[in-house]
Order: sequence, then C-alpha cells, then structure tokens
Amino acid sequence: MHPTTAPHPVPVRPGTAAQAHELVKIYGRGDTAVRALDGASVSIPAGTFTAVMGPSGSGKSTLMHALAGLDTVDAGRVLLGGTDLTALDERRRTLLRRERLGFVFQSFNLVPALTAAENIRLPLTLAGRSPDPAWLDLLVETLGLAGRLHHRPAELSGGQQQRVAVARALIARPEIVFADEPTGNLDSRSGEALLDFLRDAAHRLGQTIVMVTHDPRAAAYADRVVFLADGRVVAELDDPTAATVLTQMARLDAPASPAATSGTGR
Repeated sequence: MHPTTAPHPVPVRPGTAAQAHELVKIYGRGDTAVRALDGASVSIPAGTFTAVMGPSGSGKSTLMHALAGLDTVDAGRVLLGGTDLTALDERRRTLLRRERLGFVFQSFNLVPALTAAENIRLPLTLAGRSPDPAWLDLLVETLGLAGRLHHRPAELSGGQQQRVAVARALIARPEIVFADEPTGNLDSRSGEALLDFLRDAAHRLGQTIVMVTHDPRAAAYADRVVFLADGRVVAELDDPTAATVLTQMARLDAPASPAATSGTGR
C-alpha cells in the first residue's frame, strides 16, 4: 500500500533531526494482519543520544526502520529535517540513506576483503567522494584504531570490528546514526567502550544517535529513552539510569489491572 499523507502539514520543530507522526505499519492481511506500528509519534532532537526500548513485538525495530527510510509505512509521515521520507520513491530513499544517514548493526557488516581503512571509507568511496582528513584522523584516534587500519576484519577482535563499523557510519558526517543492538555481539568491556563513544559523539561531536536496545544498562548511556508498547510510544525518560529504565520496563510488562480490562475503570 502506498503511504498516505497526513491531512495537515507536520511542522518541523527547531533542533529536531527527525520526526515521526502517527505512523501505522501493518504486516499481512485479514485475520493474520499484525499492526507493528499503531499511531506511533516521536521527535528526535538533534545532537542527542536517544535509546528506543520496548517489550518484544512492541514495534521498536519497525519504528527505527521507518525513521531511517529502510521500510515504508501504511499511514503517517516521517520527516528527516525538512524532507518527507514518506513522499519519496525507493530510489530517492536509497540516495537519502547513502548521503544523510549512518548505520551500525549488531553483525558489523564489514566487507571481509577490505582493510579497516577501506571499510571506514566505503560510504564515501561508493559516493565518489574523499574523506575529510582531519575528521578521519579524529575518528581513528577517538576509536583507538590507529594500529589496526591495515588489518582485515578477520584479523580484528569483535570490539575492533564494531569500532570500524562505527567509524564507517560517521565518516560522512550523517545527520543521524541509527544503531540496532550495536553491543549485542560484544563482551561487556567492548560494549561499554562503544556506548561511551556513542555518548561522546553526541555530546562532543554534535552527532545525533538513535539506538534500539533491549538492555537497560545500554539505554542508561543515552540522554533519553523512548518506550514503545503495542506499536505506540507510551513513555519517555530523560537522564535515564539502569534502575529507572528497569522500573519503566516493568510497568510495560505488568498485566493490566482488572478494572482496566473490564471496561468499568477509568
């Protein structure tokens, strides 16, 4: 189904990197249809680190894919800056992702035949551009990759491979970096180092980060946590700690009260 547009323009708030307005995403048809998103709305402030959490099946990955233009929606709008992603065809969405977004995945997705340096430069190489030497040097130094640039992925540890993937995501200075469970394949020390860098990238480098995670400890590194349940944004938490995230997740997982389920309570 072609995405429908909202009946009224959605204003872009000052300092907003991306905005989702009343997103609906349905998989399947008839009795087997699943509403992965059911009116989800969220704003992503520029230059901040936002974590997205929710129970299994809450729609958190679907929301990230919609915000990143990796998937279409059935209703609602997604704005990246002043660009309405829901009005673009697949070719223009692909160009937008290449030119304006960065991605970090749990599986690293490095090219085995390329060195770390070549993997980092790959987005710019595909676009026919050269990296900014000062920015490349800053990323390499900050991520501790100076002695690993000529190594191929098989010669790097998991933490080093993920740091190469982060440098690749940042090399083109994207408007937003989307990270999907980026610490899932890392040991605790490597995961903490990566999360420290993502937080530093937002606070010191002004990078906008959106991370989907199931780990309250990882979410505690973010400036803000957005919680989903049943395809909707149901809560937001500023300055999170692992304890406050766990408390909010427990509320989402708790069964509804008898009054709520009987229809007699308010």
